[in-house]
Amino acid sequence: MLGFANPLTPRDAKDVLSAVRDAVDTRRPLEVFGHGTKRRVGRAVAARQMLDLSKLAGVIFYDPEEIVLSVHAGTPLAEIDALLGAKNQELAFEPMDYGPLFGAPRDGGTIGGALAANIAGPRRIKSGAARDHVLGVNAVSGRGEAFKSGGRVVKNVTGYDLSKGMAGSWGTLAVLTDVTFKVLPRAETSSTFAIFGLDDRAAIDVLCRAMGSSAEVSGAVHLPARLAPSFTQLSSYGFACTLLRLEGFRPSVLYRAQRLAELVGKGRESIRIDDTDSADLWRAIRDVEPFADREDPLWRISCAPSRAPDIVRALSSTLRFRHYYDWSGGLVWLELGETPQDCGASKIRKAIRENGGGHATLIRAPEPAPEIAHFHPQSDALAALSSRLKQSFDPLGILNPGRMG
Repeated sequence: MLGFANPLTPRDAKDVLSAVRDAVDTRRPLEVFGHGTKRRVGRAVAARQMLDLSKLAGVIFYDPEEIVLSVHAGTPLAEIDALLGAKNQELAFEPMDYGPLFGAPRDGGTIGGALAANIAGPRRIKSGAARDHVLGVNAVSGRGEAFKSGGRVVKNVTGYDLSKGMAGSWGTLAVLTDVTFKVLPRAETSSTFAIFGLDDRAAIDVLCRAMGSSAEVSGAVHLPARLAPSFTQLSSYGFACTLLRLEGFRPSVLYRAQRLAELVGKGRESIRIDDTDSADLWRAIRDVEPFADREDPLWRISCAPSRAPDIVRALSSTLRFRHYYDWSGGLVWLELGETPQDCGASKIRKAIRENGGGHATLIRAPEPAPEIAHFHPQSDALAALSSRLKQSFDPLGILNPGRMG
């Protein structure tokens, strides 16, 4: 990404509004970011000025009893986690930390970035993503107009919710200044039921059976044999490992773990990982730790769980890679062991197209790759809708131009 000697560093919403209006008046595009942990996701931004929101931080309103939190968009997720943890609460969508994937320090992401990227961790299968927990935003559009959507109530039925529309826009529609989220109680304990030795297809079948049960599974992952030992809690085992997480009050977790073992564990080698070890394991899974601090191309593939092994098998004959499955197979993290001319884009998207559909995002490229569509190409209908949204919010292309192109 390009850097600039004197980035704009607004400290409040008025500063943001002034900066964007000036950029509109002078036709000077802006690269918008918080702490920059996800700046390398997408194409390089064709901007002449940086808008650094890291100083736009702090808590505006927090009511644990009403389970509502309002903060400035540049507030670090680590600070929010500590604040909520003191009241045994959390952001239930379990936002992952992108920083280590690019060699950056841990705990650097911001809440505004989490919403802009619509982040979610392994708990998405139960709790959804950032989009499902945001209650409201204050923002400035690429027209230089301040607007507000939603508020501080858990239920909002006042019409189209622009706050959810900001999710996944990667800063290309508006600059977030304040965000309000629903928070939820933090689980008393975590337990992981681990089954060894399953191949990809059998593992996905087990994960889907568990997800269809009454066990209330909050994490469903399969780690192939070559990857499982990368995790500290599994380093002494040389087998593929299929993981199912249960969270909640201890008696409930223990009961559900027993039922889960009866459902999918009979006749299979398995262990149970509890409490801190379980929590640490899922944090490592959430942050894709086996692929951190590296430069090889990294892909994030979203597809139907039942078709994920087909996509991986189709790719295995043409590419060298390491991979694992999250979201019961609905998410595949895939790191190439080589760097084809297009970082594998043509082969990966062909395999997806021929095996049930889905989409693939190039999360990390070894070097800027402007010729590659980092985000999966949209259908004609969706592309037309995206174009109309962009025209409504940012007709001059002031905000993060080119990033999602």
